[in-house]
Amino acid sequence: MAETTQLSCLCGAFALAVIGSPIITTECHCRSCRESGARLAALPASRPVLAPNGGTPFVLYRKDRVRFVRGMEQLAVFRRTPDTPTRRVVARCCNTVAFLEFKGGHWLSLYAGLWPQGSAPLPAIRTMTSDLPAGESLAGDIPAGKLVTAGFYARLLGAWLAMGFKSPDIAIANEIEA
Repeated sequence: MAETTQLSCLCGAFALAVIGSPIITTECHCRSCRESGARLAALPASRPVLAPNGGTPFVLYRKDRVRFVRGMEQLAVFRRTPDTPTRRVVARCCNTVAFLEFKGGHWLSLYAGLWPQGSAPLPAIRTMTSDLPAGESLAGDIPAGKLVTAGFYARLLGAWLAMGFKSPDIAIANEIEA
């Protein structure tokens, strides 16, 4: 039987469980994640959103391996712009940034800050490093680049195949501005 990991917002009003191993662990450096992360970090937040290098650490799980345990009514959607299809989801009770969901996506990118401090899986790769501002560079301690990103997309495709090409919806009624 696959291991289940229980995660919650800082105050415990919202909780979810993830089953088994993640698809992959990443540190995203796209402009959208960096800008949104900075805005969400400005909320009176309880957990970090961005890594010290400005990237956003994520732990990606198939949606069919995520169970919402309690507190769905606490969740609110943040969109970087009104027409942005990507949803970043925050537990309003304590401003814990929980996950990112791509429109039509079959996975959730859980923010590593959802894990208790020091217990999140470490990033295996860095993605979207081509979006770094001019003159910025990253340490070479984690694989990055176009080939790594292509492998990332291949893993996502494999996970979608394993789910029978399903993309379950997650209903969240509330919105939040940051």
